[in-house]
Order: sequence, then structure tokens, then C-alpha cells
Amino acid sequence: MAASVRKTGRLIVSHEAPVTCGFGAEISAKIQELCFLSLEAPIQRVCGFDTPFPLVFEKLYMPDVYKNYDAIKKVMEF
Repeated sequence: MAASVRKTGRLIVSHEAPVTCGFGAEISAKIQELCFLSLEAPIQRVCGFDTPFPLVFEKLYMPDVYKNYDAIKKVMEF
């Protein structure tokens, strides 16, 4: 993954867990350590909200194609 970030200068991490203390936070931290000088945009995390998982609002909570697309636009326009 670090080779790809060095090549593109960008990283988007998408997962279903909350933003805080999720697996994506660890990936972001490690890539920040390894590739800081190669990054051309802030690392984006597309994750669930920092709330208990609301089964009734699963469609709003989960990362979807639209949230990922917004993150892609954000890193490309930075």
C-alpha cells in the first residue's frame, strides 16, 4: 500500500467501523509515518459515524458509493 501512496500521493480508507479508533485510523497513522513527504492531499477516511451502530439507519451510517465518491473528489481537488 505504501508504494501506491508514494506513486499517487493520495490515500482513501473506507470501512464500516466508526472513524475514531477504527482500523482505518491505524492504516492512516502508519501511512502518514511512512509516506508523509509523498502525500499530496490529506488522507481521507470514509467510515461509519462515531455513534453506536443504528440498525434502523444502516443506509445512512454505512459508507456507500456516494461517500466514497465525495472523498475521491476531495483528494483529487486538493
